[in-house]
Amino acid sequence: MQELAALASIVAALSVGVISPGPSFVMVARVAVASSRVRALATALGMGAGGAIFGAAALLGLQSVLLAVPALYAALKVLGGLYLCYLGFLIFRSAPQPLAATADSGKGGGRPVGAFWLGLTTQLSNPKTAIVYASVFAAFLPASFSLGFAAALLAAVFLVETAWYALVALLFSSSGPQRAYLSYKSWVDRAAGAVMFGLGLKLVTSAAKP
Repeated sequence: MQELAALASIVAALSVGVISPGPSFVMVARVAVASSRVRALATALGMGAGGAIFGAAALLGLQSVLLAVPALYAALKVLGGLYLCYLGFLIFRSAPQPLAATADSGKGGGRPVGAFWLGLTTQLSNPKTAIVYASVFAAFLPASFSLGFAAALLAAVFLVETAWYALVALLFSSSGPQRAYLSYKSWVDRAAGAVMFGLGLKLVTSAAKP
């Protein structure tokens, strides 16, 4: 009963964080409107896998490591921020290109495997998400738990992350949003690229703060 209550509390807390807009939301939405539903859903699966990796790291005590070695956390923020800036630059640069060239180049997701990798790396590029996971787990994990509980928790994390981003993928890959994207592609790509670049820059600059 204690493990069940802890599982419910962790899933509820993480669900609130998952639906908040961020780099992952921007990337899934952009792949959905610029590429295909299949690629967008593959990106959502990558987001889910990234969430499960963060969950596993939290179970292994990631927060303690990052708190003990502040320089490591700062380095992760810089590297993750630079990666987001890079993705933002690629999206912004692709704004004038035809849709087919954008999708085939990989910036729109490429093949489903490439889209999965794009989702995974985008999710893992933000170490602040790792801290959120570690903090939530630390707050609600029982003092001792079974292997079955750990497996169920990671499965639940994967499902929550994947379900939300799959919903985003389905919504933005519908005909209405795609028609709007085709009409305003250059502006949408510039806006998405600028947002992604700004989020990455914010992450990099935050590394210098105590």
